[in-house]
Amino acid sequence: MSDALEHIMSFLGVADRYRFSAVCHYWRVVAKRRRHPPPAEMPWLVLGEDSTTKKRNFFNLSEQRHYSIDIPELYGHYICGSSYGWLFTVDKRINARLLNPFTREFYALPPLPPFDETYKNGTHICTAEPVFNSRGRRTAFTFDEMQERIVTKAVLSHDPREGSDFILFIIVGMPRKLAIWRPGDTVWTFISGPCGLSDVISFDGTFYALHCNLILFAIDVGYDPKVTTMSCHPYLFRKPPIGLCLLDLRGKLLVVQMLKYNAVAEDPIELCVLHYNMKEPGLCELHAIDDLALFVGSNSALVFDPSKNSGCVENGIYFADMAGFCRRKVHGHDLGVYDVVDKMMRQFCPGDELFHPTDAVLTWLSPNP
Repeated sequence: MSDALEHIMSFLGVADRYRFSAVCHYWRVVAKRRRHPPPAEMPWLVLGEDSTTKKRNFFNLSEQRHYSIDIPELYGHYICGSSYGWLFTVDKRINARLLNPFTREFYALPPLPPFDETYKNGTHICTAEPVFNSRGRRTAFTFDEMQERIVTKAVLSHDPREGSDFILFIIVGMPRKLAIWRPGDTVWTFISGPCGLSDVISFDGTFYALHCNLILFAIDVGYDPKVTTMSCHPYLFRKPPIGLCLLDLRGKLLVVQMLKYNAVAEDPIELCVLHYNMKEPGLCELHAIDDLALFVGSNSALVFDPSKNSGCVENGIYFADMAGFCRRKVHGHDLGVYDVVDKMMRQFCPGDELFHPTDAVLTWLSPNP
């Protein structure tokens, strides 16, 4: 009996597995064994917290359906991003956590790097109210403001459930410097090198960091961590990029850049895919992505095969809050799917179904139950 149920489980996505486990006690026991990974499904979009119930809202793209899930570990937490199905969160006292929202496994992380190391001249600290100096410049942020600003990206070297030797990379604070943490560390380790970083990735056995000017750095995470410049080949921007993401597409290192923002209808979003040639360092633009779909934003970029879901757009880039914190506060969320081939942008949900406050970031999450 249990073998048959486990076989059935192997065909069920995350939402159906929860329905399966609700049938009876025995089925719930079978569901908890997790001997078979769920089939491939499109990423979920993590939304904000319900102000009344504190439940976290999700949008299941495959089903085109919202879910409101009670996850006490996320109460009051700001989600900075996701990687391998884990969320990096910061609470209102600037404590950080790595959490799998479907299994509720978590890692309590050391205090985030001191604000006097994170911000220039050691002048930016947390206070109950904003503080300005005699010149009108901010010298302190509130805890609510710092909660949203202290980490701009969090990336895992691999899924923690596949090995405890993982590394967590974070891009910290306004200078956007890189820090790392390994299980057992009691403090974060800053990596000496450039500021202004946008993303980090593990590619072909090496870690790389991307500068906002498309300079690529290799990261040595040994005893004395450091970075080495790999590619300074300039790319002539058609417009200044306002969002950048690295990804591995079938053994090719790509960067997706958002070139302009949809502030008004006459100025549509445009995304561009570039390929880093690692043998002869340089960049070239791609006009198709092997009929696959990309999911980019505050998350580690995800690649999905549309042949596994008829509703997924081939050569589509699904983007959510890729432009970052400051632009979101001014213009609201950037959200949609961009067709790399026909250069057109469309919605991926009907009408205005995603009601979401600007004080919470949208992030893609690959379900990892």
